[in-house]
Amino acid sequence: MKPFINGKFLISAEKLSQCPDYTLPEFPLLGRSNVGKSSFINGLANNKKLAKTSNVPGKTRLINFFNFSDEFMIADLPGYGYAKVSIEARNRWQKYLEEYLLKREQIKNLIQFVDARHEIQKNDYQMREWVLAYNLPVITVVTKIDCISKNKIQSTLSHVRKEFGGEIFPFSAVDKKYNEKIIAFLTGEEY
Repeated sequence: MKPFINGKFLISAEKLSQCPDYTLPEFPLLGRSNVGKSSFINGLANNKKLAKTSNVPGKTRLINFFNFSDEFMIADLPGYGYAKVSIEARNRWQKYLEEYLLKREQIKNLIQFVDARHEIQKNDYQMREWVLAYNLPVITVVTKIDCISKNKIQSTLSHVRKEFGGEIFPFSAVDKKYNEKIIAFLTGEEY
């Protein structure tokens, strides 16, 4: 079991036709802006500079692809719920992202992120409903787990499991002990 796996940035794409031509299993990251998707990528790779993190929500505007040791790909999608862009731009993103999520054959599993510090938000539920309506495979990563008290971790994970079901993984960009199970899942090993 590995706590880290080598990752490198490949390419950014706006739409499906621009996505890289790879056959590796691909895991798109879904989540609100500032939920910790970039920190997740950096944490798995043990490289704080791999994916750009920002305190300003809505910075990711394209699908950013990362190759992890030729074992799997992560596709970092624009966060939902916040972005200072026009309605026209937002509608275009939605169209391109739906096309990518529904037609990209390499996608093995979607990964939806929720923030441990907050209740599950309305747009998190809406995203999950959309994913389930299309019967897409999805797991949940609960980020910023180090920001809540130790005695609240299990109840937080239980709440997310009750609301969303399926596989639930805790994650912390600070405490790397959670990485091994996530990497085992992404590489198809037993965890």
